[in-house]
Amino acid sequence: MLAPLLQVFVKSPLDNIPGPPVHSFLYGNLRQILDKDGWGFLQHLTESYPGVAKLSGPLGHRMLYVFDPTALHSIIVKDQHIFEEAAFFIKSNMLHFGPGLLATLGDRHRKQRKLLNPVFSIAHMRRMIPIFNTVAHRLTEAIETRVSDHAAPVEVDMIAWMGRTALELIGQAGLGYSFDSLVADTPDALGTAIKAFQPTISKINIFRRLVPYILDIGPVSFRRALLGFIPHNGVQELKHIIDTMHDQSVEIFQAKKRALEQGDEAVVRQIGEGKDIMSILLRANMAAAEEDKLPEDELIAQMSTFILAAMDTTSNALAIVLQLLAERPDAQERLRSEILDASKGEDLEYDALVSLPYLDAVCRETLRLHAPVATVFRETRQDVVLPLSEPITGLDGRTLHEIPVPADTTVAVGLLSSNRNTALWGPDALEWKPERWLAPLPESVTGAKVPGVYSNLMTFLGGGRACIGFKFSQLEMSECRLPPPHTIHSRITHHPRPHPRPRPTASPWLAEVVLCMLLARFTFAPADKRIIWNLSGVRFPTVAGGSKPSMPLKVALYKPAPTCRRDSFRFRCRSYASVYIITTSSTYISHVVLRVPLA
Repeated sequence: MLAPLLQVFVKSPLDNIPGPPVHSFLYGNLRQILDKDGWGFLQHLTESYPGVAKLSGPLGHRMLYVFDPTALHSIIVKDQHIFEEAAFFIKSNMLHFGPGLLATLGDRHRKQRKLLNPVFSIAHMRRMIPIFNTVAHRLTEAIETRVSDHAAPVEVDMIAWMGRTALELIGQAGLGYSFDSLVADTPDALGTAIKAFQPTISKINIFRRLVPYILDIGPVSFRRALLGFIPHNGVQELKHIIDTMHDQSVEIFQAKKRALEQGDEAVVRQIGEGKDIMSILLRANMAAAEEDKLPEDELIAQMSTFILAAMDTTSNALAIVLQLLAERPDAQERLRSEILDASKGEDLEYDALVSLPYLDAVCRETLRLHAPVATVFRETRQDVVLPLSEPITGLDGRTLHEIPVPADTTVAVGLLSSNRNTALWGPDALEWKPERWLAPLPESVTGAKVPGVYSNLMTFLGGGRACIGFKFSQLEMSECRLPPPHTIHSRITHHPRPHPRPRPTASPWLAEVVLCMLLARFTFAPADKRIIWNLSGVRFPTVAGGSKPSMPLKVALYKPAPTCRRDSFRFRCRSYASVYIITTSSTYISHVVLRVPLA
């Protein structure tokens, strides 16, 4: 407990590593890296230091900021048993969720992953496709009822709808439970609580660092009760959010348990018919050897963890894509054209969906440039030597090929900095360019061997603590049902289909199904309000001057123009399977006069 505090009085090899100036002995650079407006500081670290920089923590505690790919491999993979999750992260998550994946270390963590990993198999994910289609249809129908009666685009808070949709997707496919019918204008209590989690955490980020120094008095439930006596609004708001999530998780768990005890007939009557992740997990736990079984408190903790982690990252990432497409109508139209060309009004089966190169490129580029999580923290459990991909120059002028890192050093792992590193991604690394994924990536990227689990990116981490929901997000999206547009314009326009290119791997993004649905039916444009993305555990948007998550966009029904050849009297509309009879002349194409279904 005292070891980190003694660092200030001891010389360290880290003192020779260049880093930014320190403006506060009390907070060091920690406040800058945790500030909700801290994007500029992160970008300064990315641009000014070659993969590693020394930071100062509170009271002179030494820290390292790392995004060098070789050093990342050591931290995330090779020496992950030395670079363990920070104590504040583990203990605060224990208070938030209980003993789930985000609150355990060592053998206990490995035991949980051993049971959970098969639950996220490709076979299980494929069975969830009908659930995702159903929920996505409900989303489009809900938005349609709010915009269809208006001639002009309607301002819609898309982060609210993305949050509700993500929660319902996770509820039905993950827990076999429906949280939100997507009918009312406001979400239920759980959805409201979850979307308030990150803004609330951002208010008490510094306070969370004190959790490891609080004695472990009594069980977790007792320590959570003690929080009720802390006179801080942020702490009390967080306690309410945690209690809401916990109570809901216990209710769902008990219902699942009763259904399994009653037999298959009771399970089939539940949402998801027993194919959801939680039902599969409970059955696996019942069938596991005694030494591999998880106790009930750990199973309930997995539910709370899964609900929050999956909903927040998915909904916010979806919102980022919609904002980018609203700001880039050319990209929006190109993506819509690709989706409609591939669908022709039919369901997009798995093979068709994963062969859409521009959809894949948009998702990958967004996850690269706007990773939902910017930084994670590790702490060294013993002295260790950190290798570097490229040497750096120490403050004493010496060339350093590796850095001795003392025990009890806090290491900030720069996920976003790795994704934006110009040494890897080139001088346009800060630009949103989906086109970069339509050709082979440069050798500077592929040769760097970034240890991320996905596509040379650190977005989903890597190693033994990589995002276990990676395959759930991946969805292995077998199909995407596209609704026919409502009306046809008589003016003929043409949007060339992107040249097909091989897709590197299946895209790891659940949100592709939702994107397909939304872009097939709606257009998106920026609203007259400035959107601010706040730096937090998971980034979240607010309207400038506001504090609650919000991202309004102008939404309108998509009104496609049919594409045809002038030398033909019969053609198939790109957006749905219908045949139109038209008249032609040398100068114009007349209005559509007849629509008949295809035989």
